[in-house]
Amino acid sequence: MNRVAAFEKVEKTRFVQDCLDAGVCAERNRIEEAYEALKMPIRATTGSAGYDVFLPLPLALAPGSSMTVPTGLRVRIDEGWMLLICPKSGLGFTYRLQLDNTVGIVDSDYYGAENQGHILVRITNDSRQERTLSLDAGKAFVQGIFVPFGITHSDSAESSRTGGFGSTKV
Repeated sequence: MNRVAAFEKVEKTRFVQDCLDAGVCAERNRIEEAYEALKMPIRATTGSAGYDVFLPLPLALAPGSSMTVPTGLRVRIDEGWMLLICPKSGLGFTYRLQLDNTVGIVDSDYYGAENQGHILVRITNDSRQERTLSLDAGKAFVQGIFVPFGITHSDSAESSRTGGFGSTKV
């Protein structure tokens, strides 16, 4: 198998600010403690394609509600590869947990973005059975899969990334 990436923490100040901005927690001390306890993504088995990404803080998501989850992570990816972010299948099946952009795509040049390439995941509990999704800190909630990609023969992209969501203005 190809070894194409390395997960890292973003800086503590970035994580704290993104958590405060997202409204996931208003207590700076709790956020700082969560940063220190961040777990790096792992594959559960040798046959797993996805790297489980763990919640840094507990969450309770009512049916129909959405939340942005700052993961505290960034990833350095070799050129020609990307990271796809998908909900954990059990949470998708049980709670209809969905990513608000359907599938997250982390490009290799996102690592150097102005926000340090902080992976933010916006999720929605689309439960039709009126079940609140409650998860403890440290619980896997999404998974990341590294995928190679190609470009067209006529590709002419020349610009460099500076930000995250919508930053390429295309």
